[in-house]
Amino acid sequence: MAQAQEPAVEKKVFELARFVTQGGRRLRNVRVGWESYGRLDADKSNAVLICHYFSGTSHAAGRYAPGDAEPGYWDAIIGPGKAIDTDRYFVLSCDTLVNLNTGDPNTVTTGPASIDPETGRPYGLRFPVVTIRDFVEVQKALVESLGIERLALVAGPSMGSLQTFEWAASHPEMVARAMPVIGAAEQDAMLIAWLDAWAAPILIDPNWNGGDYYGKAAPLAGLGKALTLVTLQANQAGWANATFGRRPAEAGVDPAGALDARFQIQSMLDKAGLERAQRADANHFLYLVKANQLFTTGGSSLADGMARIRAPMLYITQPQDLVFPPHMVARTLKAARDAGRDITHFTIEGARGHLDGVMSMQQAEGAIRAFLAK
Repeated sequence: MAQAQEPAVEKKVFELARFVTQGGRRLRNVRVGWESYGRLDADKSNAVLICHYFSGTSHAAGRYAPGDAEPGYWDAIIGPGKAIDTDRYFVLSCDTLVNLNTGDPNTVTTGPASIDPETGRPYGLRFPVVTIRDFVEVQKALVESLGIERLALVAGPSMGSLQTFEWAASHPEMVARAMPVIGAAEQDAMLIAWLDAWAAPILIDPNWNGGDYYGKAAPLAGLGKALTLVTLQANQAGWANATFGRRPAEAGVDPAGALDARFQIQSMLDKAGLERAQRADANHFLYLVKANQLFTTGGSSLADGMARIRAPMLYITQPQDLVFPPHMVARTLKAARDAGRDITHFTIEGARGHLDGVMSMQQAEGAIRAFLAK
């Protein structure tokens, strides 16, 4: 029997006439895209919020059209009868402020590439620094606009896990359960430095021009290489060796023959980075880097942030993660346990490292079901 086709996902837009950042800057006409799956109960008690990763969008599950090549990134665990069952839950997700994917017609965000209503020109670097807490506050406004007072679950991978921790610490009365995936409750010095390395190719691209490139040649070379670095760190050696090995970029062209003779992994990563750069914005990338560097759960100290959390947590990690490696996971677990938090730790395996928290989440299906049934 043919499986019933799920209805197409509808992209909606949420607007805030006024928003004040954590730094005290006022923004007008803030817009973010959002989508949902399932139905909200009459008492509005079945809402689940999914927070997306650094280079992601609100497209967490389903398809916009039947012909779409791929569904949303967590489609393996969100949908009818799945771990986060949309026959039971109303699942929503929204694009963050300064979302990277400004060239994607299904992404709506406010950031440096947006028109400043005061000047009629793109903000550029006049846009204020924003934080993970600012992302959460925009999401909170969206949630409240739907009449939802309490979320049955907040969850997300990578940067989405930072938002999950922040939700649980900043609005404990609104979060019944939290599921941070492939992340940590505070950025450490090494990751702050790695994020700086991600940003570096943009800053040395002459087309970046101090952030003033709108209406001119965009810094696509720098942004492409930045995205190459993100992809490389988000993966692992098992994936790289199995996919590329030591094969040359061009058959019969020995990489030892000249400086510009390359290996396949070099050329393929750079090609993918440049393709993604066509749909992204370099300044938005830099603002995302800053927001991630600044992150500590609750905005003060790790211990204080963890002390404010009340929700039980299912913490899902990957032991070979190069972005949030084992020492960061261990520090998060210790802080949670020292604060007396209810935290269950589950690990997933795979050759992708960090990206297994997006691509291999079906491994956690049993753990998620058990957590939601508690």
